[in-house]
Amino acid sequence: MLISFIRTAILYLLVIIVMRIMGKRQIGELQPFELVIAIMISDLAAVPMQNTGVPLVNGIIPILTLLMAQLLFSYIGLKSTKGRAIISGRPTILIENGKLKEKELRKEMFTINELLEQLRIKNISNIADVEFAVLETNGQLSVIPKSQKRPLSPEDLNIQTEYEGIPLVLIVDGNINTENLKIAKLDEKWLSDELKKFGIENIKDVLFASLDSSGSLYFQVKEKEGRKN
Repeated sequence: MLISFIRTAILYLLVIIVMRIMGKRQIGELQPFELVIAIMISDLAAVPMQNTGVPLVNGIIPILTLLMAQLLFSYIGLKSTKGRAIISGRPTILIENGKLKEKELRKEMFTINELLEQLRIKNISNIADVEFAVLETNGQLSVIPKSQKRPLSPEDLNIQTEYEGIPLVLIVDGNINTENLKIAKLDEKWLSDELKKFGIENIKDVLFASLDSSGSLYFQVKEKEGRKN
């Protein structure tokens, strides 16, 4: 029992490390060769876990070999456009100027019903409203609506907008993020004083707090409704 536990822990940590080295992309964003490698790694790790008679090294070596293969393919893709096209393929245009490209649909074995479904997911009900629909190498569909069908933006109306940065998280579950406080050039006393203005004496009572680029503090108290400064 102890041996199985140790073997499982070792393989689990190895797989986690390997997947972290491979990158942070989600399953739906993986290239075909990356998905194949991920599946093979999971299968290779499962065999030594289930069968203690199989030497642990028989699972570790193939996993590391696949990791090196993945890193090699990724490096080739970074350095060579042709190499990336061979390994990952090329994007395919399925709709151009509101018209379906039948040849490309057949080539990718992508049915019209599937295409319509993907368009509806992106809130587009009419093919005629699409300038381009591109099937990316990871299988996702990118849709560019015609200019007349795109939502209005402040730039379209000549409206000047202020810069919006990423809010700095200051408190999570009662714990202060001191690094973000330093980035904002603030300290815990300032944070405590701001919260006291709303009757909060103990920072441990705060579930979440963040500071946006305009200097506004947002916070939510545990088991209470969020408030805004």
